[in-house]
Amino acid sequence: MAIITLTTDIGTQDFLVGAIKGQILQQNVNNNIVDITHSLIPFNYPHSAYICRSAIKNFPENSYHIVIADFFDSKPEHILFVKHNSQYIACADNGLLTMILEETPQQVVKLSLEKSRRKNLLYCTRIILNAIAKIESGENLESTGTISNDFVVKNSMKPLLGPNYIEGQIMFIDNFENVVVNIRHEQFEEQRKGRKFQILFKRNEIIDRISETYADVQEGELLATFNSANYLEISMNKGNVSGLIGLQRFSDQPSRDQAQFSQTRMMYQTVKIIFIDQ
Repeated sequence: MAIITLTTDIGTQDFLVGAIKGQILQQNVNNNIVDITHSLIPFNYPHSAYICRSAIKNFPENSYHIVIADFFDSKPEHILFVKHNSQYIACADNGLLTMILEETPQQVVKLSLEKSRRKNLLYCTRIILNAIAKIESGENLESTGTISNDFVVKNSMKPLLGPNYIEGQIMFIDNFENVVVNIRHEQFEEQRKGRKFQILFKRNEIIDRISETYADVQEGELLATFNSANYLEISMNKGNVSGLIGLQRFSDQPSRDQAQFSQTRMMYQTVKIIFIDQ
């Protein structure tokens, strides 16, 4: 019985998620299907990479992760099928893979798509599931496709570093409008070097300590924590920090709604931490 996760940007309004799950069960009725999310923000690679990276590392070894995000960025000729740190990942060759892993994948094959076939999503997922079936039957990764080191590479956003500061980009905003920034705890401490600090926002709000829980501050106050994925998170005790302060997730392709919204209200995509020499 295989563990197969689904992470997509296709939503749940139509039949596609159900159809993919039907394909998985046709392969083996005992397969264990796990929904990570079907609400990835379209075309927002930093957001998608953060979600996938943070979830995948928690699964048992030899789990399979089907990632459908900006799947038809270009006309596909193949699908990437990867084994990395004992996890299998299948996704389009659009650069998202290297953003998820933040390093070169250990083993990569290309699953070929028939030139004469209509390359819709269900055909592509069927190709992925055929490869998974081979692995489950005892074959190795190389038997499923063509070994290759030629694939699209995109780098994850890195915080900007200076002697007395670190500036990160907002990757994710959750349902409570808590803001996740691409600054890991170890990066923060390495740059901090034991100094005091101030987390600054454009509207002059300042946070000068790291909290463990919301209860560390009064209702309506801002706080900073490092979340379960080890990234900096800016929150407000019983409040919506994103909307109140005017923060939005980073995107190379802002939506029409974001563009219209920014005409009436300043929106910021970065968070800066200043370190204070004592």
